[in-house]
Amino acid sequence: MFTHFICIIQKPTHDLKQQLSNYSKKVANSVTELIQAAEAMKGTEWVDPEDPTVIAENELLGAAAAIEAAAKKLEQLRPRTKPKEADESLNFEEQILEAAKSIAAATSALVKAASAAQRELVAQGKVGAIPANAVDDGQWSQGLISAARMVAAATNNLCEAANSAVQGHASEEKLISSAKQVAASTAQLLVACKVKADQDSQTMKRLQAAGNAVKRASDNLVKAAQKAAFEAEDDQAVVVKSKMVGGIAQIIAAQEEMLRKERELIEARKKLAAIRQQQYKFLPSELREDGEEQ
Repeated sequence: MFTHFICIIQKPTHDLKQQLSNYSKKVANSVTELIQAAEAMKGTEWVDPEDPTVIAENELLGAAAAIEAAAKKLEQLRPRTKPKEADESLNFEEQILEAAKSIAAATSALVKAASAAQRELVAQGKVGAIPANAVDDGQWSQGLISAARMVAAATNNLCEAANSAVQGHASEEKLISSAKQVAASTAQLLVACKVKADQDSQTMKRLQAAGNAVKRASDNLVKAAQKAAFEAEDDQAVVVKSKMVGGIAQIIAAQEEMLRKERELIEARKKLAAIRQQQYKFLPSELREDGEEQ
C-alpha cells in the first residue's frame, strides 16, 4: 500500500490520482478494524481513567472505603461481646454508640449498592454507551459522585460526634444534626441513582432497601439523643426566689437569655441557608430540587 503511495507522489498521473481515493478508503477501513480489534483484545480490566462512569465507580468505592474506616474507629471505642440493638435497655452512651455503628454499617451497604447500580447501568448501555449522550452522562456521573461524597462526609461527621458524645464532649444537638445530615445525603444519593435506573430491577430494590436501613438507623439515633436531651432538661430544676426583687431579676435574666437564644437561632438559620445555597450550585438540577425539600 505504501509503495503505491510513493509511486503516486513521484509520478502523479491522472489515473494514479483516481486510485488515491480508493487507497485512502482502504487505509481508513484498516485503521478502524485495527482499533476495533484492539478494543476487543483489551478486556474488561482496561478502562479509560477519564471516563466519567469510571470516575463515578472509583468515587463510590472510595466512599465505601472511607465509611468502613470510620466504622472501624467506632468499633475500637468499646469492645462488644455480642450484637446489640439500640433500645431503652442500654444507657445513653451505649445507645449512641450502637446506633452510630448501625448507621455506619447501613451507609456502607448503601454506597456499595449504589456502586452495583452504577455498574448495572453501564452494562445495560444506559450510561456511557452513546457518544451523543456524553455530556448528560457526565453530569449524571458528577451528581452521583457528589452524592456519594456527601454520604461519606456525613457518616464520618456522625462517627466523630458519636465518639465525642461517648467521651462526654459533644451535645445531643450535634448528634441529632449529624444523623439528619446522613439521612438527607442518603436521599440525594438515591435520587441520583433513580434518574437513570430501572425502578423494578433487583439492584435498585437492594439500593432502596439499603437507603431505608440508613433512615431507620438515623431515626434511632435521633430518638436516643432527643430522649437524653429531654431527660437533661427535666433534671435542671428552677429555684424561684421568694423575694420580689430577686424574682423580678430572675424573670429579666430568663427573658434576656430567651431573646439571646432566639437571635442566635435566627443567625444560625441564615448561616445554614447560605451554606446550602453554596452547595446547591455544584449539584445537578434533580439533586438541587431534592435538597431543597430536606
